[in-house]
Amino acid sequence: QVRLVESGGGLVQTGGSLRLSCAASGLFFSISAMGWYRQAPGEQRELVARSTSDGNTNYGGSVKGRFTISRDRRKNTVYLQMNNLKPEDTAVYYCNVVTHPIDYWGQGTQVTVSS
Repeated sequence: QVRLVESGGGLVQTGGSLRLSCAASGLFFSISAMGWYRQAPGEQRELVARSTSDGNTNYGGSVKGRFTISRDRRKNTVYLQMNNLKPEDTAVYYCNVVTHPIDYWGQGTQVTVSS
């Protein structure tokens, strides 16, 4: 049974920091990418950051320079360090694990940034 366990969300003031983590277990296929997406109320889900197994990383435009994605490949865990948080970062953050042929999603963790 595949499990994605997310943690680290919460409430923080503008300019603060949070660190999200997502641990994947029970996977049958090899991981080709791990990443984070977010969805604010009334908005579409958007890419926050993504790390591929060949070493590439991608960031959404609004988080570049503030967020950093990292992975512990032995633990199948992905982290998202979020610094200088802004109210517009408020959203539910979802962990995404890409294998072939199946993508997996976490249950989501709420991040709220107060002004």
